[in-house]
Amino acid sequence: MKTDPSLPTPPDAPEAPGLLAALQARMAAELAQSGGWLGFDRFMELALYAPGLGYYANGSTKFGRMPQGLRQGDGSVAGAGSDFVTAPEMTPLFGYTLAHPVAQALQASASFEIWEFGAGTGALALQLLTALKAMGQRVDRYTIVDLSSSLKERQRQTLQAHSDVLHWADALPEAMQGVVIGNEVLDAMPVKLLARTKGLWQERGVVLQGSTWAWEDRPTELRPPLDIEGEHDYLSEIHPQGEAFVRTLGDRLERGAIFLLDYGFPEGEYYHPQRHMGTVMCHRAHVADTDPLDAVGLKDITAHVNFTGVAVAAQEAGLELLGYTCQAHFLMNCGIVELMQNASLPERVAAQKLILEHEMGEFFKVIGFARGADFDCMGFANGDRSHRL
Repeated sequence: MKTDPSLPTPPDAPEAPGLLAALQARMAAELAQSGGWLGFDRFMELALYAPGLGYYANGSTKFGRMPQGLRQGDGSVAGAGSDFVTAPEMTPLFGYTLAHPVAQALQASASFEIWEFGAGTGALALQLLTALKAMGQRVDRYTIVDLSSSLKERQRQTLQAHSDVLHWADALPEAMQGVVIGNEVLDAMPVKLLARTKGLWQERGVVLQGSTWAWEDRPTELRPPLDIEGEHDYLSEIHPQGEAFVRTLGDRLERGAIFLLDYGFPEGEYYHPQRHMGTVMCHRAHVADTDPLDAVGLKDITAHVNFTGVAVAAQEAGLELLGYTCQAHFLMNCGIVELMQNASLPERVAAQKLILEHEMGEFFKVIGFARGADFDCMGFANGDRSHRL
């Protein structure tokens, strides 16, 4: 989970000034080529993914339970320097549970390959492969699509026991089969910012004032997918890259299923008149903030997912909607409560965070799609909210 405001402010840690200077220079050069203004989507893309320099492309530690710099009783400083923790790092019961609908989809589609996007440390892949093997489910190939060379190395170390089925890809093939998984992938895809100020819609971008990034709005024909009631100033996002990603998956998936897990809302909630400050958030050392123009390259930048837009993009690509629900319902439908009964107390406590309403259970959602796989996905058996999309 990428928010934990109860933890202390990130300590001053030794940074790589050369890397940060190089990223600033790379972004400043593109800014100059673009006439002195960058749309926020391009700024976010460079900040996160500029080759070798962006947050996800450099060697900093991202995933882990603890931030760096927490003072212990003996005076020592603990923590691996991570910025946030996702469900697979919290407990293996997450992946063990997800393995059940994955196995169901593999069998229904008669395909034996899994594709995982943004595999992080490889924790989810390890959990899935371990559980599927124990279930006797055949997996011929597990392909990870990840842009980070440092994370790929962590994945290789984590997944040594399954090296015979592991593959890495930098891009999608023209045709693919199997089960596609994306856990907290869509939220890290660049978004465009739209600001309504005094009744006029503008696209929010960035400029440089000396060496400091600053906001600047420009007139645009772009609009949110829904009319926003009222005349008050309003800030929100649209998601062309995330929706294009889902559309591409749909175009290339010949047979199989797609499971996307992330935080977000259906369209009517996303663009509610009262949600007037947008959803962009940053995460560093397990502390959340709302300023993506600060510490560029040193922290994650995310935005909530518009699941209606995701569903429409999938439908346009010819995919069938399997269902849409909160993470709590999905995991409980897939047997997490039964797994918890045989787990240790620490594992049960960690797993509860995945399903409790005030933790991740309601905050996170799951949406599923399929092509050429006729089955009723167990994850949506109870509590399906497809009618809300």
